[in-house]
Amino acid sequence: MSFLSQTLDRVKPSPTVAVTQLANELKAAGRDVIGLGAGEPDFDTPDNIKAAAVAAIEAGKTKYTAPDGIIELKEAICAKFKRENDLDYTPKQISVSTGGKQVLYNALMATLNPGDEVIIPAPYWVSYPDMVRLGGGEPVIVEGERQLGYKITPEALEAAITPKTKWLIFNSPSNPTGAGYSRDELKALTDVLMRHEHVWVMSDDMYEHLAYDGFEFTSPAQIEPRLYDRTLTVNGVSKAYAMTGWRIGYAGGAEHLIAAMRKIQGQSTTNPSSISQWAAVEALNGPQDFLADRSEAFLRRRNLVVAGLNACKGITCETPEGAFYVYPSIAECIGTTSAGGAKIENDEAFCKALLEEEGVAVVFGAAFGLSPNFRVSYATSDEALTEACTRIARFCDGLS
Repeated sequence: MSFLSQTLDRVKPSPTVAVTQLANELKAAGRDVIGLGAGEPDFDTPDNIKAAAVAAIEAGKTKYTAPDGIIELKEAICAKFKRENDLDYTPKQISVSTGGKQVLYNALMATLNPGDEVIIPAPYWVSYPDMVRLGGGEPVIVEGERQLGYKITPEALEAAITPKTKWLIFNSPSNPTGAGYSRDELKALTDVLMRHEHVWVMSDDMYEHLAYDGFEFTSPAQIEPRLYDRTLTVNGVSKAYAMTGWRIGYAGGAEHLIAAMRKIQGQSTTNPSSISQWAAVEALNGPQDFLADRSEAFLRRRNLVVAGLNACKGITCETPEGAFYVYPSIAECIGTTSAGGAKIENDEAFCKALLEEEGVAVVFGAAFGLSPNFRVSYATSDEALTEACTRIARFCDGLS
């Protein structure tokens, strides 16, 4: 009998974490590596947020808090939801966790029973299916259409729903594609959900503030108020506020669901860092003007990377509406051989050879459920992105 839980056989380590770790190891060994695997802004946390954390330490706010967040942060989150999303929540409907990932995990652990199905559009964030499996559920993958920017259609969503469906996990703008659903596209999906009252929506809005070219972000419960009672609206401070290491995510939802999530958290990690919570209060209540400036920087980088990749032989790169990722297709590269002799049989082989021969670390598309592609995070400097595109072009030129 194995000592380890059989549940672990249902999941695999995060490929994005693995790529970032490998890139860091190669750098430490002296290799010239450009890491484009991590979904982490290169900007620093704003000074007013850092100052709030220091003030919390100096004021002795370093003790345990309520399991799922201090009231001051919950009130700030309620104000944010009302101000930016026109969603009304009370503090009893708010959960604060150690990052957005824990929010999602708590919700799935609190609701899934063996055999429950969770619809996940592909390409998807790598952790969604494995968290569903850890909760005892079954991920049901619905592939997005490339000609639609890798977005799913209402017809595909309708076809995937069964009596066992418990959740739809929805992410817009998307990781890994950057695709954003317009108001009309989202309304068409919510119309389907209104016909299936047993299906709840887990809306991952983490990239809300990273939207370009006039794209207007909207959340499902905002588009269809009748879905409010069965929507968990998830967000956090990691991406927009460059606070990835602070580990604060949050959600608004039905009071009984939030209570169940509190029970899970109370028997696992208990409260998020008290200092990080006070920093998050300042992030949400403080000045927001820097968000537009950073969005402009990401827009410039997006345009740089899209143009650079589309200039590469065998690569086609769509222009996304948001986030800080692109998801280029390498269909024309499959079946070739690299200058270093590597057989490019799939997107994983492409990415491995690219790292070994040119020192560019990206994440292969199969990790996100749709191939042959790879994901580039352009949350780094213009100089690094320009050099990375040069190296990728050289690598592609060497394919034969």
